[in-house]
Amino acid sequence: MSEQAFDVIIIGAGPGGYTMAIRCAQLGMNTAVVEKDAGLGGTCTNVGCIPSKALLHSSELYHTAAHGFTQHGIKVGKIDIDLPAMMAQKQSVVTASNKGIEFLFKKNKITWLKGTGKLLGGGKVDVAGESKGTYAAKHIVIATGSEVTPLKGIEIDEVQVVSSTGALKLPSVPKSMVVIGGGVIGLELGSVWLRLGAEVTVVEFLDRILPTNDGEVSKQMQRILAKQGMKFKLGTKVTATKADKKGVTLTMEPAAGGDKEEVTADVVLVSIGRRPYTTGLGLEAAGVQLDERGRVKTDGHFNTTAPGVYAIGDAIIGPMLAHKADEEGMVLAEMLAGQKPHINYDAIPGVVYTWPEVASVGKTEEELKAAGIAYKTGKFPFTANARARAMTMTDGFVKILEDEKTKKVIGAHIIGADAGHLIQELVMAIEFGASAEDIYRTVHAHPALTEAVKEAALAVDGHTITI
Repeated sequence: MSEQAFDVIIIGAGPGGYTMAIRCAQLGMNTAVVEKDAGLGGTCTNVGCIPSKALLHSSELYHTAAHGFTQHGIKVGKIDIDLPAMMAQKQSVVTASNKGIEFLFKKNKITWLKGTGKLLGGGKVDVAGESKGTYAAKHIVIATGSEVTPLKGIEIDEVQVVSSTGALKLPSVPKSMVVIGGGVIGLELGSVWLRLGAEVTVVEFLDRILPTNDGEVSKQMQRILAKQGMKFKLGTKVTATKADKKGVTLTMEPAAGGDKEEVTADVVLVSIGRRPYTTGLGLEAAGVQLDERGRVKTDGHFNTTAPGVYAIGDAIIGPMLAHKADEEGMVLAEMLAGQKPHINYDAIPGVVYTWPEVASVGKTEEELKAAGIAYKTGKFPFTANARARAMTMTDGFVKILEDEKTKKVIGAHIIGADAGHLIQELVMAIEFGASAEDIYRTVHAHPALTEAVKEAALAVDGHTITI
């Protein structure tokens, strides 16, 4: 077989890889993507962002029907769960997303090299699988994403001890679930099964959940989730699990040391984070170096230590977020075409899709204090927002942080209904260097949840209107 050459070969068809491939093709580059999975879209589309949000939405609808309708004067009969139908709905969303990306590949004449990619050096990639062969490219991009971080002493069987992948396809609602890890994935998937009837306990090694979020957000969100029925064991580490027909027995002890204890659950979810996926890529032989945390080393333009090889997304430094990878793919494609785009890493939002949602962008108060940056704070609760009251969704607040010297908004944190949508106004504010006054001088519709953002901005300057 003769060696086929491309302008760009991207290894990995997740959000970073497929977005970059489409942009490269739009810019006139002959582009190929190496992907071993049966469907395009990577972890996000197949076993991550998309299916988890489908289950979060379905479980929230069930919970609202079972517990929230009467408050609005709506009477319904007996509410029950058809879990297979719920799972089928989730899968239909995944399948539609797969087909959508595949359609875009065909539309933009992108070649899908089906199989596992490995760098050979010298601008060549070996593909093992359906598209077996050696391929050449001027530019090779590592967009392989991340994988579940294992926990020492814990064997994941995806039946009783599951990762996020297994938690998305449980055949029945467990009576009890222990979630190891109080971060985004653990709280989201824990919320799904809590709503559907499981007794959920979150075990977190650190002294608070959502440890990378603003401290006030973490404390408030724990109170809200506890009110929903979620239990917490903080400052605790799990040292072993043992599964049998009766369930899974976990051995735990205080993180600071102390007496051990045992807890039994039907299902254990291990969700302590993710790590870059770089196994079997031939990086060392190709001259691509990794850092101390196993991430591909890159410079400010995504160049690795090997000429002509680049990396984006979860495989490199930075938050492991689909939209971060997506944006890096867009930017790198445009760089390869000779353009000069940019990414403001201080304006990348993060969202926890529990209910209420948690959304943030920019700096936390803890980070500003540690850096010695003088700042002003404006905060507004949803209890004082008319639309939130009408929706009976008054948990949470909006908090805005403004640099005292420059008057620029440098951080924003929201707990509340649709926080993932509300945060975007504040992302835009940070991107364009806006002040709190710029926000509150902008007319906001009434009655709307967005008014809480305006009021928090007013609070920065000390003159909220409605409280």
